[in-house]
Amino acid sequence: MDPVTRAQPATVEALTQAKGVSLRCWGTRGSIPTPGPGTVRYGGNTTCFELRHGGARLIFDAGSGIRPLGLDVVEKGPDTIHIFLTHFHWDHIQGFPFFAPLYDPEDSIKVIGPKQKDIDVQNLFAGQMGPIYFPIPFSVVAAEMEFEHLNEGAYELGDVRMEVMRVRHPSFVLAYRITVGESTICLVPDNELEGDMYDLGAGWEKRIVDFVGDADLLIHDSMYTDEEYAYRVGWGHSTFSQAVRLAEEGGVGRLLFFHHDPNRTDEELDRIVADVRDEALSRGSSVMIDAAAEEIDIPLESGT
Repeated sequence: MDPVTRAQPATVEALTQAKGVSLRCWGTRGSIPTPGPGTVRYGGNTTCFELRHGGARLIFDAGSGIRPLGLDVVEKGPDTIHIFLTHFHWDHIQGFPFFAPLYDPEDSIKVIGPKQKDIDVQNLFAGQMGPIYFPIPFSVVAAEMEFEHLNEGAYELGDVRMEVMRVRHPSFVLAYRITVGESTICLVPDNELEGDMYDLGAGWEKRIVDFVGDADLLIHDSMYTDEEYAYRVGWGHSTFSQAVRLAEEGGVGRLLFFHHDPNRTDEELDRIVADVRDEALSRGSSVMIDAAAEEIDIPLESGT
């Protein structure tokens, strides 16, 4: 059986009192923040999603979108926070030093993520707060901090169960399959669905289809059009049409494109989504297709 890591009892008790669940998008852009009039609707912050379910916040990735999330935590008062990381490229961790709860001794923060070779999660985070990169040292963090590795297997937090899978991208990168009651969300970050640049063993293609199988919601890296991808093979990202094919093969209910190209404007993304959706509908596809946008809440049924 896969190893399962269980949360502390106090957190479990808080979570099992929950009646509903929702997902909020705090950052959906890839590579680098892109503020400006051309990215207002879909947002310019890099990757950060939050699962709200009961007395704890489950945060996925710490891109620049985690900064406004932190302000929301401060406004609502001290909290128990879990941050699950997919990997440590800049656009997925660059907001961490600006996460306001770090500096509040009343907050409790647990960071869970994949170990990168011989470097553990705490040192990976502390490194970006070194004096060469950041003026405030990690030693001034006041919140109660805990770090944990998750490279394979599963993780349970109350009635939230997560499974992880390594995906195709430079470094050790995790996708998360999150199940709460009767709802399943799959978050697949930077991932190159096609090509042969990343050898993750025979049968990987079938494993990823099974991993997202029958999910209510799939959030998948869709950085390029098919035309753009021809010049970016091996860069570790997928196209819109590749993500749609994965969703269809896996019987997914709803697909959200994310990791939007930093050069992509709202208007361009509108046109691409409309074209991809029309093409899918013409084939009789049943997948609901859209693009992830900042500050959008997605309610889900918890089954509790």
